[in-house]
Amino acid sequence: MLDTFKKLKKYKITNTLIAINILVYILCAIMSQNVIDMDTRTLIDLGALYGPLTVLKAEWWRLFTAMFLHGGMTHLLMNMFSLYLIGRGVEEYFNAKSYIVLYLISGLLGGLASLYMHPDSVGVGASGAIFGVFGAMAGFFIAHREHIQAHTKAFMKDFAIIIGINLVIGFSIPSVDVSAHVGGLVVGFIGGYIISKNPKWIWFYSIAMIVCMLAVMQYLPSQYAQMLF
Repeated sequence: MLDTFKKLKKYKITNTLIAINILVYILCAIMSQNVIDMDTRTLIDLGALYGPLTVLKAEWWRLFTAMFLHGGMTHLLMNMFSLYLIGRGVEEYFNAKSYIVLYLISGLLGGLASLYMHPDSVGVGASGAIFGVFGAMAGFFIAHREHIQAHTKAFMKDFAIIIGINLVIGFSIPSVDVSAHVGGLVVGFIGGYIISKNPKWIWFYSIAMIVCMLAVMQYLPSQYAQMLF
């Protein structure tokens, strides 16, 4: 009992994120009147990504809320299991501020990648953020590969297998948005590498990513106007 409490306290960010996702799912299930698959209208009402609303009506807050919504039980379980596995490692190698920044920025930019690739689809899930922390861990091991060569090789092998499996699942299941996965992975890798080199560079990384987000948000409305009208 005491060991369980210590583990919960040690990995408090990961456990908090998992708890929030589960609570939001319960709310969504109640509103959908279905525990297994969520109602699309309910997801949109609760803040899912949907191009005509997010971009054309400037409801950019959906980039944040969509990260805590899931389309069904399988979607939730896959994401939370992945977060549980990788999140504990991130809390070992990065401080709390870096973890939160990497998670959120990866999720937000992953959402923008999804909006760019799928302008008229409904998008939900923590996948972009989770792939971001996967990428951050890869960035950490690459940044320190000279000092921890054995660990780096072992991690990169496991990393490649996990990412490969997730991408295969993503390409084989139409409802899974691979663009958000790839976007989050790249953004997280860049952040993980930069912060691992010097934790103080988190501010440079954050500002650079915010500038990228604003640039994409400025560009998307004109692209949507051409594609949808």
